[in-house]
Amino acid sequence: MTNIDADRPLRAVPAEGYVYRTSWPVTTSDIDEHLHLRLDGVARYIQEVGAENLVDAGEAEAHPHWIVNRTVIDVIEPIDWPNDVTFSRWCSALSTRWCTMRVDLVGSEGGRIETEGFWICMNKDTLTPSRVTDTLIARFASTADEHRLKWRPWLENPGQLDSVAPFGLRRTDIDIFQHVTNTAYWHAIHEVMAQEPDVCTAPFRTVVEYRKPIRYGEEVTIGYSRRGQEVHVALRVGDDVRAAALLRKL
Repeated sequence: MTNIDADRPLRAVPAEGYVYRTSWPVTTSDIDEHLHLRLDGVARYIQEVGAENLVDAGEAEAHPHWIVNRTVIDVIEPIDWPNDVTFSRWCSALSTRWCTMRVDLVGSEGGRIETEGFWICMNKDTLTPSRVTDTLIARFASTADEHRLKWRPWLENPGQLDSVAPFGLRRTDIDIFQHVTNTAYWHAIHEVMAQEPDVCTAPFRTVVEYRKPIRYGEEVTIGYSRRGQEVHVALRVGDDVRAAALLRKL
């Protein structure tokens, strides 16, 4: 159901090169009943850090639109509220139209979460990948080990599902491309986590891979199967898998 990439540790912060850093407090709207920072909150935070990073690099105007094809969130130790979070963001691999960006979250009062996203620079009008500038490549390449990055999936679409339930969409789940925003998928992941809490106690890994966009008005189901210490998840419209996900212990 997974390939070897889904097992590998995320790359450590580099000793040199362009690493963007910022910080802000955990907000009460992003915590669960245990006062832990939720995964959908993590997804929002790394998206906002990415927007700040592009401004800091002087590349926001040239590259305003990005979509994420895969997000990896490793909860090493939960970040609780109240807490101030320091974010470190850097490029771990890139090509001319996409890159993998690492973001580490470290709480001032404890907690650590490591993430990686596969981000594609998009042309909003044609909805196709757009080439990034040479200046962005030069700056981001200063921390990247791989400079000819190619997309390869980490997950297969789940086959037999043990549990299937409807997953309702809201107008607020829609982004500028008229697709369901990536953070909404993490709301669905939390529904599965509530059913399999032992897999999702730290340290654990969650991977979400996006197959096809979901649009408002489509009837979405979320299904999963438990296999040992792994939970395999599918968000589907009919029989069409729009996103696959993995929950597993680290």
